[in-house]
Amino acid sequence: MSSAKALAAAGALLLAPSLNAAAQAAPAPTVFTNVAVIPMDREGTIANQTVIVDSGRITYVGGPRTAPARATVIDARGKFLMPALAEFHAHVPSGAGAVHAQRTLALYALAGVATARGMLGAPMHLALRDSVARGEVFGPRLLTSGPSFNNNSATSPAVAIAMVHDQKAAGYDLLKIHPGVPRNAFDSLAANANRLGIPFAGHVPLEVGLDAALTAKYSTIDHLDGFVEAMYNGPQPLTPQVNGFFGLGIVRQLDLSRFDAIVQRTRASGVAMVPTQILLDNYSSDATGDALTALPEFRYWVPQQVAAWRTNKNNLLAQAAVSREQRQEFIALRRRLLKALHDAGVLFLLGSDAPQLWNVPGFSAHRELAALVAAGLTPYQALRTGTVNVARFLGEDGRAGVVRAGARADLILLDANPLESIANSLRINGVMLNGRWIGPAEREQRLAALATP
Repeated sequence: MSSAKALAAAGALLLAPSLNAAAQAAPAPTVFTNVAVIPMDREGTIANQTVIVDSGRITYVGGPRTAPARATVIDARGKFLMPALAEFHAHVPSGAGAVHAQRTLALYALAGVATARGMLGAPMHLALRDSVARGEVFGPRLLTSGPSFNNNSATSPAVAIAMVHDQKAAGYDLLKIHPGVPRNAFDSLAANANRLGIPFAGHVPLEVGLDAALTAKYSTIDHLDGFVEAMYNGPQPLTPQVNGFFGLGIVRQLDLSRFDAIVQRTRASGVAMVPTQILLDNYSSDATGDALTALPEFRYWVPQQVAAWRTNKNNLLAQAAVSREQRQEFIALRRRLLKALHDAGVLFLLGSDAPQLWNVPGFSAHRELAALVAAGLTPYQALRTGTVNVARFLGEDGRAGVVRAGARADLILLDANPLESIANSLRINGVMLNGRWIGPAEREQRLAALATP
């Protein structure tokens, strides 16, 4: 299907009247009373607060106050109000899969994801991004990359330069780097992207390597790609076949004496990380495909894809390329890397790579929080990766990712405290996107409409 036809098909679906009527109505002020606030600009909770939201902004946080006229008042006694999350390695279907774009955006929003950075863009996403911003489409604020730079697209310096210019002119928010980009093409890409002021992010091609990626000033390195490879000390040339899945194949051929220098070099570079650890945990774990897809959120995703994911993991276990012990060593090393980088002060941003293998949009961001805690972060530190850290990265310090007067009203109301157990981040009572409250009844109704019969 051509880009124009895909856009038209997706547009017809995404602009359904049933969504528009609710999305375009100007929300009345909302008042949360008796709520425990998790401000996220500091650790802990503030009990018995009143939070007032009007015109997409938090206008008041403090003691009891009279509600504005026409306000919706929510008695949130026993509940916890925190900033909504960002998903910084998101995907929105396009092309033949564009029919699922509406479901994807809805699931991000209903799981409390208020900002999503799309990491495999297409022309339809530009119109979609703007429709969400205008309130015509129900979903999170969308940032989008262009079509990826990879071994089939960015084949030479001249082609890479043309792609950078075209994507900048088209209005994409960033450039997506995939594996396989030749070194000379990458150097031209990076130089021109930096000159034009468009960020680039994603994978670290083997020919480029971690040190050149850090020097080139990636916006973010995703998946911790390139880190295991930077310690490779094996006898064979490092090819994709030798490397395996993000270095799984070489985990026993590493010079670990390089570990600390790599951490310090990363800290000095200022490059942010989007680990997508849950993807790697799921890939390398002993959990079967049946167990992974038995989680409650899978009933909201496309049944054919769920079945394919289930089969994929069962086949991985049945035909494992490496031993169980090597898989465990790989996860232990990634967790050690993640904790060391975080402790060194490297900026971490929440991302789970959804909807990819075993990751349901929105819900997998919460699974990623648990993966970060399993790697040694506290619940508060993990939550920061999807709230205040993203605001800082986007130049929105104090204006997003926090619960304070003047901040963007993207919020999650929880039935339990996620600072006590990160699993509580999934105990969602309601969500607010840009000031629009989606309470428990509406949220359950929307989710039920997406569920597999």
